[in-house]
Amino acid sequence: MCRYIIEGGFPIKGKIRISGNKNAALPCIAAALLTAEPVILNNLPEIEDVNVMLDIMRALGSEVVRNERGSYTITTQEVKTSEVPQKLAKHIRASILFAGPLLARTHKVIMPPPGGDIIGRRRIDTHFIALAELGARVEIDGVFKLSANKLVGVDLFLDEASVTATENAVMASVLAEGKTVIQNAASEPHVQDLCRMLNGMGARITGIGSNILCIEGVKTLHGTGYTVGSDFMEAGSIIGLAAVTRGAVTIEDAQPDNLRMVKLAFSKLGIHWEVQGKDIQVPSGQPLKVIPDMGGMIPKIDDAPWPGFPPDLISIMTVVATQVEGTVLIHEKMFESRMFFVDKLIAMGARIILCDPHRAVVTGPSRLKGSELVSPDVRAGMAMVIAALCAEGKSCIDNVYQIERGYEFLPERLESLGAKIRRVAD
Repeated sequence: MCRYIIEGGFPIKGKIRISGNKNAALPCIAAALLTAEPVILNNLPEIEDVNVMLDIMRALGSEVVRNERGSYTITTQEVKTSEVPQKLAKHIRASILFAGPLLARTHKVIMPPPGGDIIGRRRIDTHFIALAELGARVEIDGVFKLSANKLVGVDLFLDEASVTATENAVMASVLAEGKTVIQNAASEPHVQDLCRMLNGMGARITGIGSNILCIEGVKTLHGTGYTVGSDFMEAGSIIGLAAVTRGAVTIEDAQPDNLRMVKLAFSKLGIHWEVQGKDIQVPSGQPLKVIPDMGGMIPKIDDAPWPGFPPDLISIMTVVATQVEGTVLIHEKMFESRMFFVDKLIAMGARIILCDPHRAVVTGPSRLKGSELVSPDVRAGMAMVIAALCAEGKSCIDNVYQIERGYEFLPERLESLGAKIRRVAD
C-alpha cells in the first residue's frame, strides 16, 4: 500500500492536459467484445479501473496489446467464457458493463455482484429489467445468470436515467433483432462516446446526446479505432484546486462544452475561467466569495442527471466551499454515504454542518490544518488531496489506491504544477 505526503500552502501554476474520460473508457472497453475484429482505443487513462477492465477482457478470451501510452488494440476472435471472474469484478463497479455485450455476443452471462466505491446503495435493478425486456432470462443465485435464445428490439422506458444501465441496454440492442427505443436514457458525454464508437463499428444509433435513443439492430459489427474524450470530472477537480490554492493554470483539452453546468456552479462561489478553444484558463486572484441567490438567499449546489451538475464533483465542491467567503448548501441527492467524508474536513478545521446523509451546509473561509486522512472513494479521495494542498502544514493520505482508480499519475502531474506531493510506500 502507498500513501501521499502533502505539504499545503503552495499555489499551483502552469499547464496540464486532461486525461481520457474514465467513465467513457470503461464501457468502450467492454464494447470491444461485440466484434471479432480488432478495436483500437486511444486516450485511455492509465488508471487502475482501466487495468482491471482490460484484465477481465483477457480472462474472457480477448487479446489485449498496448500500442503506446493510452492506446490499446483489443481483439476478441472468440469469447472463451461468459463468466466474469469474481476476483476481478469485486474491484470495480464497471464490471457490470460486461452483461450487455456478453449477452449479445454469446447469449449467456454469469455475472458476480460488482464492486466499486462504497458511497451508498447503488441499484442494479435497471440493468436486468432492461435486458429482460430485450429477451433475457434472469436468475439470481448468489450471482446473476442471464441467458437468451435471441434478443429482440423493444420500446424500453428505464425506471431511472442510469448511465451504466443505459450503456448495457445499448450494447445489447445493437445486435438485437429489430428496432429498440430507449426512453429516459442517460445522455452524459461518456454515453455519447460509447454510442459514437458503436456507430463506428457499424451500429445504427440515433438520438445521441438526448434521452431517447433509437437503435436499429444489425447482424454483425466490425472493428474500429476510437479516441475517447477528455475527463470533465478531472477538469473540474483541477479548477477547484487552482482556485483554493490561489493558483493560475491552463487546462488543455478541457472540452469546455462539457463544463457549462459546472461553470455555473463554480460561479456561485466566485470562481470563473476563460475559454480558449478546447482549453480553459483559470486565473489567479479569484474573489472566492459566495454569490447569494436573489433576495440574499443562501445558494445551493446540487447534483442531477446530465446536463445537470455531475454527482462526481459534489465532493470537490464541498472542499472548495470551505475556502470561500459565505455560506452554501451542498445537496447530494443520489448516494446516501457520499457526504460522510466531511467529518475529515471538520477535523481539519472546516465549518460544516452535515444536516443528513445528503445535505451539508458549508460556511467559509476556514483555515484548514494538515491531518492524517484515509481516502474512502475516488472522488472524496481527490477532494482530500485538494483540502491537503490548501491546508497549513503536512497531511498524509492513506488508501490512495482508491484515488488512483480514477486519476492517472496524480502526484507527478500535480508536482509539475508546483504542488508539494509525494507518493511513498506505507
